Amino acid sequence: METVAVNTGWDYMLMILVVLAGFAGGRILKFFCEQTAKKTRLREDGFRSVMLEMAARTVTFPLAVIGVCVASSLLALPEHLENLRGDISAVLLTVAVTFTVYQTVALADYWLRRLTAKTKTTLDDMMVPIMRKTLRTVTVILGLVHIAQQLSDKPITSILAGLGVGGLAVALAAQDTIKNFFGSLVIFADHPFQLGERIVVDGEDGTVEEVGMRSTRIRTLDGHLVTVPNGELANKMIRNISKRPYIKRIANITVTYDTPPEKVERAMAIIREALESRNEKMHPDFPPRIYFNDFNAASLNILVIYWFAPPEYWEFLEFDQAFNMEVLRRFNEEGIEFAFPTQTLYLAGDPNRPLNLKP
Repeated sequence: METVAVNTGWDYMLMILVVLAGFAGGRILKFFCEQTAKKTRLREDGFRSVMLEMAARTVTFPLAVIGVCVASSLLALPEHLENLRGDISAVLLTVAVTFTVYQTVALADYWLRRLTAKTKTTLDDMMVPIMRKTLRTVTVILGLVHIAQQLSDKPITSILAGLGVGGLAVALAAQDTIKNFFGSLVIFADHPFQLGERIVVDGEDGTVEEVGMRSTRIRTLDGHLVTVPNGELANKMIRNISKRPYIKRIANITVTYDTPPEKVERAMAIIREALESRNEKMHPDFPPRIYFNDFNAASLNILVIYWFAPPEYWEFLEFDQAFNMEVLRRFNEEGIEFAFPTQTLYLAGDPNRPLNLKP
């Protein structure tokens, strides 16, 4: 026959005191950690400061749970409630441990951020929040699996097998998501671009703003935000404009057909002098190239090629403007005329070209 548990008022009073002691102990430790963290921050001890701030966020809940579990063990309960008390205590302790590990990820996050700050690439900086989210997600999943094991009294292998079947179903339903995930891993491993660099993908020209686990966001030059799935981006041809060592310009400067050879040579000399006076902006491995290379339909063509370095686009435009202005000014001074599309009509009976008609 089942016995009825009897608890006195002192038992309940002691239980309440234990719960309050656990909660109060947590609050006291939290206050101590916060004050110590402020002093540590002033000494610029980064790791210790992060550890103390993490402890301040974490310590209250686990101590309160321990107080509740200890307090519940002081009460006498009927036999049919003993197992329930054990299950509740086990679940609360599992939640407390999971919560503590979840908060401890902040230390790994701090260490990874310090590690990536020492590298030249900025792309691995995006891996830090991804790793933080992944570690916390794994922590929560393991905590839930452990709770399921405690409540169901089934071996963990059976629970993992059930999760495996469910995971397979989810994987089949989310093939594109998995494809994008592996595409992001390829991008992180291959480093085709960095954050803040200008790239061109499928005609979209812009700056890389963010690289996530599913997609990459590009801010185009006209202000639009373009999102490209990483699964597709990993298989596309990417032009990294920010990685170019110079900006190449090909210009065709045309003069009229009635320009004598001497003035054509003078025009080429003027162009060469205009570039040589700005030689510090030329790439050292690629000197300017100037050639009288073609007879166009309405002009004589002078081909000009030069390589501007460093590849700063706005400085390149200013250089082009200064070069163009000098060529224009000196051509006008030398009387060299620029060509433009023209047509010449010959009229029958022109005194210079008499029309001879034979009977």
